[in-house]
Amino acid sequence: MSESTPPALPVTFRPGRTRAVLLTVGVAMFAAITAVALMLERLGPGERASFVFTAALFLGVLVLLSRPKVVADDEGVTVVNITRTRRLAWAEILRVNLRPGDPWVFLDLSDGTSLPALGIQPGIAKESAIRDARALRALADSRGTGAETR
Repeated sequence: MSESTPPALPVTFRPGRTRAVLLTVGVAMFAAITAVALMLERLGPGERASFVFTAALFLGVLVLLSRPKVVADDEGVTVVNITRTRRLAWAEILRVNLRPGDPWVFLDLSDGTSLPALGIQPGIAKESAIRDARALRALADSRGTGAETR
């Protein structure tokens, strides 16, 4: 696929490596804390339960952090960030931005606001994020009122 050719729809963009690291660390941390709680003989049942509860909280936070994605289909884009989901029609997206130093893609919207799309972030996989941002930009340009961006 060339830079200007949009990908086939539907397509989901998500930071795969970041997600894998977060979920792996979360499960490993949950298992380690739970194992420690079960091995410490001096802990009572309530204290063990608090260890496991704390481990579950850590895992829950890491699962939330691994949630972001951007799903593009024929009707528009669904941006799933950490705690919020927003559905956009293609015509609402004017520009897809990923400038050097940006932590993730920003979508300039027709209402004058900008929406962060955490599903495309250059953290661990910079080349993949640039490729995904270009693909989303090509989709927005071909399907909506998107303007040429750099």
